[in-house]
Amino acid sequence: MNMNNMKIIDFGTACPCDPTGKRGLSEILGTPFYIAPEILDGKYNEKCDLWSIGVITFMVLAGKAPFFGRNDSEIYASVRTGKFEFSCPSWKTVSSDAKDFISALLTLDPKKRLSAAEALDHKWI
Repeated sequence: MNMNNMKIIDFGTACPCDPTGKRGLSEILGTPFYIAPEILDGKYNEKCDLWSIGVITFMVLAGKAPFFGRNDSEIYASVRTGKFEFSCPSWKTVSSDAKDFISALLTLDPKKRLSAAEALDHKWI
């Protein structure tokens, strides 16, 4: 068994992926801190999962969420801006490659966001 692989799963809202992109997803599902902005607009594809990976990576390295608020509405507003910072002291010891990986995943425009294959091929990984 390879112990170097991590899998994060939740099949509660899973559905088959349409590789043609003709069948978009529209139901608003997800946890506020991890939700991609395009989900809030009700039109998204598999790239929303890459956003969530960016959030998780940010949280693992910084110990806090990149988008925050006092309630769900404020968190959603923060997510919609897509603005985050590498400003807390813990970021001083994090490589520029790791920051680039996170930034490439937390890109507002899903068309410009890394795909799963591109993320796996990123030099930080």
